Amino acid sequence: MIDIAIIGSGVAGCEAAINCKIRNKNILLIGNDDLSEKLIKAPNIKNYLGFPDISGVELRNNIKNHLKQMEIPIKNTIVKSVYAMGDYFTIQTKEEMIDARAVIIATGLSNITTIKGEEEFLGRGVGYCATCDAPLYKNKDVVVIGDNEEAIHEARYISEIAKNTYFVTKNQVSIPNVKIINDTPIEIKGLTKANTLIMKNSTITADGFFILRNSYKIDNLVPGLEIENNHIVVDKNMQTNLEGLFACGDITGAPYQYMKACGEGLIAGLKASEYVSKI
Repeated sequence: MIDIAIIGSGVAGCEAAINCKIRNKNILLIGNDDLSEKLIKAPNIKNYLGFPDISGVELRNNIKNHLKQMEIPIKNTIVKSVYAMGDYFTIQTKEEMIDARAVIIATGLSNITTIKGEEEFLGRGVGYCATCDAPLYKNKDVVVIGDNEEAIHEARYISEIAKNTYFVTKNQVSIPNVKIINDTPIEIKGLTKANTLIMKNSTITADGFFILRNSYKIDNLVPGLEIENNHIVVDKNMQTNLEGLFACGDITGAPYQYMKACGEGLIAGLKASEYVSKI
């Protein structure tokens, strides 16, 4: 079990990771090698103390060098869920389950549009991880929805187990033993369990539906987490309503500024480290 898992590799997450590492905690920084899409798209940042008129790419490179000097690697994966287990947390990624004594969420804001009925039927025919739930759908009809490489991988995997596999995507792809449907999902319907996907130009019935995105709505990510106006509610210590779970950066609310994210990352790192030292 690790001490602290930091989910998100933007300014807030990296600052949190650095401060946890300084305090000799065993940490895991989960994100991607580009750190932050928002950061690399910023043409100029004029209010980051000590770096007047720096570009987002330049700041990203400086942060990557800082992480390298601190010997903090980034685990490039997607977190599916975070479960509070009492005195620790279990993090479900697309490859494995990871246990941590404390978690810092620094995912930033993601403009995610869910499919109508998706949240209603989550866990009742709708899921986000085919490799996790595939055994439930042996010899059944399954729909995989997504436009990224992970979705292709999941569709290929599920096709080895399911009776029929359908892949709904905007992309032109070819997967053996998988029927490709180039259409736009509109609504998932059913009675007690999801059984129908309505699309713009067609409708399909199936036993299971897997939706693969690069990120997920934060209230779906962490069951029981207090959310207000699409932001995580935190106190001045960046502590959420779940003990041992902290949050920082844009996900906690405006102003959406790098300096604010950096400061909150510092606090979250310090307080998470203190929390772990006490348990």
